[in-house]
Amino acid sequence: MLPKLTTEIPGRKSRDLARRLKAHESRNVTYLSDDFPVFWERAEGANVWDVDGNCFLDLTSAFGVATAGFACDYKRQTFAWQGALLEHGMGDVHPSALKVELCERLSQVTFERWGVGAGKAILGNSGFEAVEAALKTSWLATGKRRVLAFEGAYHGLGFGSLTANGWEFFKAPFRPMLADFADFVSYPRTAGDLAKLEPLITKILSRGETGVILVEPVLGRGGEVVPPDGFLQLLRRLADQHDSLLAFDEIYTGFFRTGKWFACDHEKVVPDLICLGKALSGAYPVSACVGKAGVMDAWPESAGEALHTSTFLGNPVGCALALASIEFWSQANRERELAKLEELWQQALSPLASLPEVVQVRGRGLLWGVEFKMPGIAGTLMTKGLQRGLVLLGAGQDGQVLSLAPTVALTPEEIAFAGAEIEKLIRAVRST
Repeated sequence: MLPKLTTEIPGRKSRDLARRLKAHESRNVTYLSDDFPVFWERAEGANVWDVDGNCFLDLTSAFGVATAGFACDYKRQTFAWQGALLEHGMGDVHPSALKVELCERLSQVTFERWGVGAGKAILGNSGFEAVEAALKTSWLATGKRRVLAFEGAYHGLGFGSLTANGWEFFKAPFRPMLADFADFVSYPRTAGDLAKLEPLITKILSRGETGVILVEPVLGRGGEVVPPDGFLQLLRRLADQHDSLLAFDEIYTGFFRTGKWFACDHEKVVPDLICLGKALSGAYPVSACVGKAGVMDAWPESAGEALHTSTFLGNPVGCALALASIEFWSQANRERELAKLEELWQQALSPLASLPEVVQVRGRGLLWGVEFKMPGIAGTLMTKGLQRGLVLLGAGQDGQVLSLAPTVALTPEEIAFAGAEIEKLIRAVRST
């Protein structure tokens, strides 16, 4: 359904909750101002209702998690039966059968589907944990401590993943505490960039110290950048030539976000490790680092104490939701459905490219970015968007990209409405 705003944004209840949150949450976490945020109460499909009763059209899938939509049947049913049966287990001591099934299914939709044999998984909760597991795996498998990563890449904020993070904003306050094991190169946007990149990567890998190349197959929070064709193939070739591993961070781009199971499928490039999260469950804190069996077997067999684990590893509700999510995405018509949705989004967003403040409209599947000439404009658009009933996100290190990561639950009418409202929003901001 289209947005329906019945009170001022934010309303009285949202403002009261903001006041209470400010008093008791670390001031660094939630951005609070006179006109931001609204506090969510419920959601269904592509719509979110706040505590004041306003209905918004969510164009973010709640940080790319609810790609299948909110409160869809498989989630409701899974929450109900698994929550009543077993809500928590002992994932690395006495696991549920669901953990076994999820590890098997993750192997099937990744390395077995790619035709290279079995995969093995390390489950976690948040996406950065999957990245941490990948970094640890690369060290055990290669004995090489360095990581090649990309400027603008976002891999989470744990100390290991933060070191490989391409955002100085997140690293600067903690720089004295971070180890020096990451080398960075620019993320390519054009074929010309790609040609310049090869000698730079080759020079770094030739030192023989790089255990893994860590990359987002499509740059997400860095600005929704779709790299030129051949980028992943280049990385695969160079990794093989220099005995390094190739790890894809598909936490954001996995599970049909870009129109296929995984963004790497567009180039038919198989990694050694793949990091998954967000839409893996579509609703619950579940992540996974899945690797080729031979690579993952660099970890020693447990003798009763795991080297890498967590209390909620293999949580049965999370595993059940992930299994149901995989089943949802396994339906035969998914690629055709995403291709139609991509076409609708192209049509809805194409008029924005002619606006004088817009540099580029780009994207693939259900991941789009509108880049502007003006730094910091994304935050303004997010705030003003709420006044039009739109939930939006910003991206890019300079806050110059409006990020769209919608769900499959949007109708053609809602997609056309969203495109038209974003154009009106940009024009309105221009006039202020």
